[in-house]
Amino acid sequence: MPFADITGHEQSISLLQAILCNGRLAHAHLFYGEARIGKSMTAVRLAQALNCEQPSQTEVQDSCGRCRSCLQIAARTHPDYFVIEPDPNAATPQIKIEQVREIEQQLVYLPLVGERKICLIDDADRLTIGAANALLKTLEEPPGHSLFILVTSRLHALPITIRSRCQALRFTTPARTQVEAALILKQEIPPADARFLAVFTDGRIGEALTVNIAEVRARQQECLTLVKPERLTSSGTILSVAESLAKTDRGEETLAWLARWIRDLVIVMVDGDQDQILHLDQLADLRRYAQRANVDTLLTILNDIERTEQQATRHLNMQMALETTFLRLREALSLVPAGVSA
Repeated sequence: MPFADITGHEQSISLLQAILCNGRLAHAHLFYGEARIGKSMTAVRLAQALNCEQPSQTEVQDSCGRCRSCLQIAARTHPDYFVIEPDPNAATPQIKIEQVREIEQQLVYLPLVGERKICLIDDADRLTIGAANALLKTLEEPPGHSLFILVTSRLHALPITIRSRCQALRFTTPARTQVEAALILKQEIPPADARFLAVFTDGRIGEALTVNIAEVRARQQECLTLVKPERLTSSGTILSVAESLAKTDRGEETLAWLARWIRDLVIVMVDGDQDQILHLDQLADLRRYAQRANVDTLLTILNDIERTEQQATRHLNMQMALETTFLRLREALSLVPAGVSA
């Protein structure tokens, strides 16, 4: 598919097309920005534009998305196109030196079809030290027929020696209205669900397009059930729910949902921008909670949840963290425990 298929990033794409038009393509480009916003897709479109057998007849260089070359690049079967990325199933996903060495061997030979051999390195920040050093040597003296496209969501984690040898291009999160429009068009979902996913994913179009709206809505309802007054006023319910969530490894996910709900409540309490509210369909309930809630305590809970999320990979007592969060939330909402006089 051509560049036009990408949601947002008009400025970045225009710059790339100008570079192509002027023949100023560098030997290595670095695409960086937030995760899952379209950087990798743009890299694929660039590779297609460079190899398309039926390029567009417009003033800017683009691909058709339908020819053999475009389809092969999309399927990763093109003889002059290679992708390096971490193993997603590994405990610690990394790009290993063996992967870089293999590409180096491929780049020695001239392209079989096009004018250059293209190597896309996705999640380039996952390069091991050995892999980064091997890649650096290649970037210092790249074959004239090679093009590297590095993609990263963690620019700081990529060695500065590699960054300095690439032409960097920053990608920003697409406008939420663009994400909504793309979801309505490509996923054929109602506008309310499109808005919900756009806010839920913070505009990360790559994530929004792959999320199952039914599953997300189900998780939302579970969260809304947890904050009902009758649940929070029962200490026994709080303890049993916390234990169950911790045992099923859903504690971290639940805390994330609670944080989103609390943020929505704070926005209502401070008369903030309602366009930022995730649970907009629950606005009436949020306003009722806001009448008796304590904003300072809510903000403290949000800070505590953030610290808990940062420690989630350590030996954290998730059950206790959940119990504490529910009890503090009950306090923040001025809900009197069952059996206690108001």
